[in-house]
Amino acid sequence: MLEITDLHVRYGNIEALHGISFSVKEGEMVALLGANGAGKSTTLMSTMRLPPPEGPIVSKGSITFNGEDLLSVPPHMVVSKLKIGLVPEGRHIFGNLSVQENLKLATYARKDLEQIEKDYDRVYTLFPRLFDRRRQMGDTLSGGEQQMLAMGRAFMSGVRFILLDEPSMGLAPLLMQELFRVLKALNEAGTTILVVEQNARIALRYAHRAYVLEAGRIVMEGSAKDLADDSSMRKAYLG
Repeated sequence: MLEITDLHVRYGNIEALHGISFSVKEGEMVALLGANGAGKSTTLMSTMRLPPPEGPIVSKGSITFNGEDLLSVPPHMVVSKLKIGLVPEGRHIFGNLSVQENLKLATYARKDLEQIEKDYDRVYTLFPRLFDRRRQMGDTLSGGEQQMLAMGRAFMSGVRFILLDEPSMGLAPLLMQELFRVLKALNEAGTTILVVEQNARIALRYAHRAYVLEAGRIVMEGSAKDLADDSSMRKAYLG
């Protein structure tokens, strides 16, 4: 589904990714692991085609999605045409809008009205707390509820491939577990997922496969089970 080959990415004169290659197959949940500054978020921003000055510049390599050259797709078409959605680090919900209004905004490019109504039901089934707070302003939600809203908003955009940037950041352990159980349910229902995580332990518990980034290079890859059992992985990332 997603194929990244020999990807070099820079910010100005500083190269952040040094020729990484990896893939995500349809129906998988794949984790991209590593410490702060490893290049995880840069990988997601490059995939979403976030343009400068906020975003990175791809200087070499390729990103293809279902065989299509993603780098030739205008950034504003990544969601509407290719059906790729991003749940960004920090959530970035609209705090002055209600939960329902945040979700509704995500449907602006969709025409499938009947499916939209089904997707509302799906989001509220996955996140019952959002249903209870559907008329509440976004900036009055807890951090965990805002993360739920960010995930629900991505789902409401009608995408079939979701990228998540540090979904567990700042959350209590029980809420982390709840969010990853939802990710598993979404994945089992047919949504392909690429999740960036510093918490390698929880990511490896739910993902099918994983890649480890260090200083802009992939240094380890394999099934989640194999990486969880690997002694060097355990020493460096699992404690």
